[in-house]
Amino acid sequence: MDLSAIQSALREQQLDAWLFYDHHHRDPIAERILGLDPHAHVTRRWYYVVPAQGEPHKLVHRIEQGRLDTLPGNKTAYSSWQELQSGLERILRPYQRIAMQYSPRNAIMYLSMVDAGTIEFLREIGKTILSSADLVSQFEAVLTAEQIASHYEAQRALDEILAEGFRRIGQRVSSGITEYEMKVWFQEAISRAGMVTENGPNVSVNENSSDSHYEPTAEHSRRIEKGDFLLIDIWSRMDRPNSCWYDITWTAVVGRAPSEREQQVFTTVKNARDAAIRAVQQAFAAKQPIAGWQADDAARNVIHEAGFAPYFTHRTGHNIATEIHGNGAHLDNLETHDERRILPFTCFSVEPGIYLPEFGVRSEVNMMTTQDKAEVTGRIQQELVRVE
Repeated sequence: MDLSAIQSALREQQLDAWLFYDHHHRDPIAERILGLDPHAHVTRRWYYVVPAQGEPHKLVHRIEQGRLDTLPGNKTAYSSWQELQSGLERILRPYQRIAMQYSPRNAIMYLSMVDAGTIEFLREIGKTILSSADLVSQFEAVLTAEQIASHYEAQRALDEILAEGFRRIGQRVSSGITEYEMKVWFQEAISRAGMVTENGPNVSVNENSSDSHYEPTAEHSRRIEKGDFLLIDIWSRMDRPNSCWYDITWTAVVGRAPSEREQQVFTTVKNARDAAIRAVQQAFAAKQPIAGWQADDAARNVIHEAGFAPYFTHRTGHNIATEIHGNGAHLDNLETHDERRILPFTCFSVEPGIYLPEFGVRSEVNMMTTQDKAEVTGRIQQELVRVE
């Protein structure tokens, strides 16, 4: 835990304190930010208050008194619920505006770790509970120089693997290859490159490409044939701790030219992607804040104006860090109204899509920000790939 950085951030946001609370590992965000053991035996509630100035304070159960001993600060122990409540009142007495892992109306559900009863009690004792959303973004999503380098390392390797995958499909399509066989090939190529992935990738043809989280299996997989429409969504990171993910989606046609409808949908998705990219780039160049919902609107408006709004069924992008879906701002004004700011030195995807019954198009790139610049980190698809 970087106490001085947390306290500086609290002062910048005009907050009196940040209250961390956990029971049975319900808040992994707190564990990561505080540097606690995620496998520790936690059977009783603990609280840790970090003030904007001064010494932190711990409130722990007497049978687990050592649970927060790795952290600085004073300690109060409790056994009964009465002691717990009076202890909380005492350690929070100096503070009014308190941040917690809370989102009003559960708008940002990725952040909502604190139960309603705890919020109710704190309000009853006169505290103003505010969302820690931007604090969490700062301490969970802002990348180190080493993590940024690991993203570009994965980018270079995965871009080449994807290009080779398209070539392999072209070589094998006549003799026969399935979605699942290509999924396995990609997984093996990722491993050979010194990287890891989670489930996936998504290799899908025709109507399967309209399922944005489709994953072929050995039992349920289509053969890839000439005339097909093809989507590949693939992601990986370097096989070492704290490396940053790279996550992309490309689309193609197999053994033919694109139809007029396919070209229209692809062009619309590409234009939506580029509108979101421009919105972020212009904001950073002007040193103006931009929230996730604003970047989503930039892409979504393009698709809406083209008449495809009902077929764009997910957010425009997600934060990327050491988790594929990180805890920074998502590009989202559909599933959530994400008011979190896109911060410097963070990474995120831009991936609008249109999913018609017969085929789906998604174009996904990743962006990395600095203090005054935002850039796409890998290759940018400008035309549908022709797999021959």
